[in-house]
Amino acid sequence: MSFDLALIRAAHQRIRPFIKRTPVLTSEALDELWGTRLFFKCENLQAAGAFKSRGACNAVFSLTDAEAANGVVTHSSGNHAAALARAAQLRGITAHIVMPANAPQSKIQNVGHYGGWITFCEANLAARETACARVAAQTGATIVHPFDDLRVAAGQGTATIEFLEDEPALDFILCPVGGGGLLCGTAVVAKARRPGIKVIGVEPALADDVAQSLRAGKRISIPTPATIADGLRTNCTGEKNFPIIQQYVDEVVTVSEEGIVAAMRELWEKLRIVIEPSAAVAYAAIREGKVNVAGRRTGIILTGGNVDLTTLPWMNP
Repeated sequence: MSFDLALIRAAHQRIRPFIKRTPVLTSEALDELWGTRLFFKCENLQAAGAFKSRGACNAVFSLTDAEAANGVVTHSSGNHAAALARAAQLRGITAHIVMPANAPQSKIQNVGHYGGWITFCEANLAARETACARVAAQTGATIVHPFDDLRVAAGQGTATIEFLEDEPALDFILCPVGGGGLLCGTAVVAKARRPGIKVIGVEPALADDVAQSLRAGKRISIPTPATIADGLRTNCTGEKNFPIIQQYVDEVVTVSEEGIVAAMRELWEKLRIVIEPSAAVAYAAIREGKVNVAGRRTGIILTGGNVDLTTLPWMNP
């Protein structure tokens, strides 16, 4: 499979009936604060509350009838889980979801809302993969990996097709990175549409496997991260994704836990939107001075809004 703009455009056509074209928000106050123009692609307003609906829909609706007959299965801490459950529901097939036992309650409820069958496991990658393989063997369901699947990554890239249609003159795009599916799709679209653009991935310092991998020139695996950004608690970037990141991404920077919480709160106050910690990392990179965006038109992908409003992080002592 050639992972290019044509593949991502085809994905956009395939999923268009099943996703929302999310808005791009701006803030005069934030522009003045940072001496730049900031544009926020609000995937927190996407179907099922996150960009993951794009990749899940592309994967599910790419399956042949034979592949889809016994349903789909995945492992996920939440947003891909809900997105896959929703996509399966739209196609009329079963979704089996393996989730870590410590997944946020809001994300567990989201999966249930879309009719996903949940299997809980220990909160580590080995347990998730083992449980997922077991369910697949028992049910015959097709595995749709949360990020290391080029059909998923192509779906995620459709957000940047829309972003650059709405704001074609961006100088930077900042994108959260966990397993790397969104960053792959973002970078391929951005570089094809606007070759001079800078594509920067952002991850928590406690979950810096991608930054480590780029420095080492090979995929580095880390222990299960303890970051507040639960959607970015990956141990290692995807095998299929890493070469694409190496080729197209200009830089990956990291941010602190305190910076993530502060960014999440500031966007709530300034943009009047609720985002989850994983979605706040890109703006946190600006707040912490990890990327010099002064005088540049900067796009930021806000990846999701599935957060428990009773446990907002700044409410805790």
